[in-house]
Amino acid sequence: MAVKIRLKRMGAKKAPFYRVVVSDSRSPRDGRFIEEIGTYNPLTNPAQINIKEERALYWLGTGAQPSDSARNLLSVSGIMKKAHEQRLSK
Repeated sequence: MAVKIRLKRMGAKKAPFYRVVVSDSRSPRDGRFIEEIGTYNPLTNPAQINIKEERALYWLGTGAQPSDSARNLLSVSGIMKKAHEQRLSK
C-alpha cells in the first residue's frame, strides 16, 4: 500500500481550510484517510499551520511520500529538515 501525506479540503465555498492527512494513494482527495496529522488555514495572515511533529516524523520515517503542497507545509514547519537529519543519523 502506497501511503501519501496530503491535504484534505474542508470549509465552505471560497473559504478553504485544509487538514493534513495520511492516506492510501488510491483514495480520493476528500475521502478515506488513515490519520489526521495537522491543519492549514490559508485565509489568516500569516497562514496558520499546525502539524503534529511527532506523527509527521513517524510517517515520513515509515516511507510516506508527501504531495507537493504538503511537502511545502512540512518544510515551512521545519519537519522535513528534521526527517532528513534523522535519516542521516541512522
